[in-house]
Amino acid sequence: MSPRRSYDQYCSAARALDVVGDRWTLLIVRELLAGPRRYTDLHADLPGVSTDVLASRLKDMERDGVSTRRRLPPPGAAYVYELTPRGRELLPVLQALGEWGQAELGGRRPTDAVRAHWFALPLLRALEGEGLVEVRLEEGDFHLYVGAEDGPVYGDGPAPGEPDARLVLGSGTGEAVARGELSLAEAVRDGRIEVSGDGTLAKMLREG
Repeated sequence: MSPRRSYDQYCSAARALDVVGDRWTLLIVRELLAGPRRYTDLHADLPGVSTDVLASRLKDMERDGVSTRRRLPPPGAAYVYELTPRGRELLPVLQALGEWGQAELGGRRPTDAVRAHWFALPLLRALEGEGLVEVRLEEGDFHLYVGAEDGPVYGDGPAPGEPDARLVLGSGTGEAVARGELSLAEAVRDGRIEVSGDGTLAKMLREG
């Protein structure tokens, strides 16, 4: 494992960038916010990263205490990567970066890859309260753990249990929310997001 490169500046921002400033590192964190992931799953959801670079970044993150690797018990018996508590502290960093980057999104380019769960963090920024939310997009389904203080903040696929709210929306609506051009309340009020469920979150969304 290569030694960590450093800016050699006595500044907390510089020290932080020593750890997470390399290309792909924060996007790996984004993926691991969904909980433990296998290497092959990470590679599939990070289009454009080479296997060598991904392996190198994961080793660096483990060295720096951002993530860890463990072996699943049988019958899985595969290795998974997951964030440490220190790594999970990067959630508000990613949220702030995502909010800052809204102005850079624009329309989706022909070369842009997309995964349904990449809309998880923008929706989490827009939701208040606590509960399990299932989201259905044209690109696929995912679920959100709104207000979760530990563990995953989202996951692929339908909710693992009865959600407090279900949201159904088109890609254009998801993109508008991600760009900060449309609030959830406006989208629900305009009929661009269909809300179902009997939980408090669903009621709050319907009431605007």
